[in-house]
Amino acid sequence: MALNAYLMFNGDAEEVLEYYRSAFGGEIHLMRWAGSPAAGHAPAGWGEKVLHATLDAPNGVKVMASDTPEHHNAGDNFALAYHTNDSAKLRDVFSKLSAGGQVTMPLEKTFWSESFGMLTDKFGIKWIVNLDGEA
Repeated sequence: MALNAYLMFNGDAEEVLEYYRSAFGGEIHLMRWAGSPAAGHAPAGWGEKVLHATLDAPNGVKVMASDTPEHHNAGDNFALAYHTNDSAKLRDVFSKLSAGGQVTMPLEKTFWSESFGMLTDKFGIKWIVNLDGEA
């Protein structure tokens, strides 16, 4: 299991990740909107923007980020990302975190995962949950 920060931007995610890489070191792995199964959901002109990226830095530092069609303000542009390879645990965590909150994407299969979902808990914290492994 892992818990990481997930940052959402209005089109400058790659620049932000390069900035963090200059501070922490490490390697950036990214997927662009163009050529992905989600390309049809991207705003016009966003093909080269970041659909999903991870900065894997030394000492266990991991920052994930994306450019999303929704507008985000600094300080309100993050979620906590929970990852596990245990599907029963993922469903249990999702159920407990969503109690009293709002599900923004129910757990469902995606092109990258057998089970992925998003929610805002009753305290206003955004969560992304993902079953690790191949879809």
